[in-house]
Amino acid sequence: MRLIRTGVGACVAVTVLAGCGGGDDGGGDAGGGEVVDGGTFTMAMDADPGSLDPQQSVSSNVLQLSQFAYDPLLHLDSDGQLISGLASDWQVDGQEVTLTIADDITCADGEPFTAADAADNINYVADPANESPLLGTFLPPGAAATADGSTLTITLETPAPFVLEGLTSLPMVCASGLADRSLLASESRGTGPYELTEVVPTDHVTYSLREGYTWGPDGAGTDEEGMPDEVVVQVVPNETTSANLLLSGGLNAATVLGPDAQRLTGAGLFASTLDAVLGEMWFNHAAGRPGADPAVRTALTQALDLDELREVLTGGTGSPGSTFATSAPVACPGDSVSGALPTGGLEAARETLDAAGWTAGPDGTRSKDGTPLELTFIYNSGLGTGGAAAAELASSTWQELGAEVSMSGQDDTALLETVFGSGNWDVTWLPLNVSSPDQLVPFVSGPAAPEGNNFASIDNADYAAGVAEAMTMVGTEGCDTWLAAESALVRDADVVPFANQTVNTFGSGARFESGAVAVVPTSIRMTAG
Repeated sequence: MRLIRTGVGACVAVTVLAGCGGGDDGGGDAGGGEVVDGGTFTMAMDADPGSLDPQQSVSSNVLQLSQFAYDPLLHLDSDGQLISGLASDWQVDGQEVTLTIADDITCADGEPFTAADAADNINYVADPANESPLLGTFLPPGAAATADGSTLTITLETPAPFVLEGLTSLPMVCASGLADRSLLASESRGTGPYELTEVVPTDHVTYSLREGYTWGPDGAGTDEEGMPDEVVVQVVPNETTSANLLLSGGLNAATVLGPDAQRLTGAGLFASTLDAVLGEMWFNHAAGRPGADPAVRTALTQALDLDELREVLTGGTGSPGSTFATSAPVACPGDSVSGALPTGGLEAARETLDAAGWTAGPDGTRSKDGTPLELTFIYNSGLGTGGAAAAELASSTWQELGAEVSMSGQDDTALLETVFGSGNWDVTWLPLNVSSPDQLVPFVSGPAAPEGNNFASIDNADYAAGVAEAMTMVGTEGCDTWLAAESALVRDADVVPFANQTVNTFGSGARFESGAVAVVPTSIRMTAG
């Protein structure tokens, strides 16, 4: 099953695809006490993660868990600069990427990790037959790898302007795991700072600290004072429960939104903060769904007061959507959204539907050629109470427009099963947080789910043309072209980012940094008091 990084706890609150730099310390005293060695660090995740194979899911919960047991070749620091991971040196020469795998890296099973192992990982993900969701997201299609001693060479089929940044989110599996991937569902076979020691489905997973680990981000290791001996990641679906557990000392870390976040801030808890897209609206373009009609997508967008929705969703603390890639470090800052949004309010939306043949019946419900305008609207319950209230507001507006709306909040796992599995949805609020625009491409173009990651079945010719042009440019030289391509998605109401927010991962009895996940394992420091 192809999954995307979503749910509370990856670079932010809901969905995150790309590697992110370290978050800022939001202050507070609960994580600022004297550092103490050992102990157990307990953090929350919002849903059972399912299989823990790190290369077969990029859901936020699996991503967070993977970082305890697995390492990427490279990392990004808080300034967006590449720093060492399993690789100590790297360079890109046209369509050839060369990395040197550091010496003396060992797997949790005691075996060395080599350049040949890294090449096997790249080639596994690159093989479409393996259906890894990381292909096209963190690894360019057509990539092929070879090894010579400690040197790993990746040959690209086409130019990839952010190839190294993508590798920072590609976890490496050790040889024993590559040989028998069935082990990876409930065991770890990695080089990471912790080893998976217990899995209790729907309840928790436990990791134990590895001694002698020295190859974390920029040489971070497990011999630092304050590192916990054990990490327990507890399934806590309700964010109010997470907030209460933080205040009582039952949790050391959780990402919390809405009024509960304000309560924790008021209590002076430590927080690591990150900026992210929180509200992002997708329409299902699949044949037979209402969203296949561009007039329906446009009208549903026009009808909404997006400023009001943002205020409700974020509790008045958010800002308008600006680009699709907002997770720090942002590769292409700018504004691809505001100037492209379909606007006009309910009256304009009614005119759009009237012109397209969606007429209102005696009861106000619209239909076209005998088919009523019926919408299945699902949103991520990880958006919290603000998300539920905003969803109710959107639903009532669409009903006033003449649609019949069936609405439900679904947790991370259920939502992904719906959009990638059954496909029984018409509108979803499912934010994808990326740091470079190329990482969005497989989710808004190419093969539709289940054959690909394009879960909304989007086919936007202007976007595809813009991407093709931008991919020929080096790094940020193509940013204007990337942003113009994104604007085409907004213009056609394919995807509509409407709310950004600074999201807090709170700590109690511990402090840490946020990066590509809510808690960077090597940054955890247990504290007294």
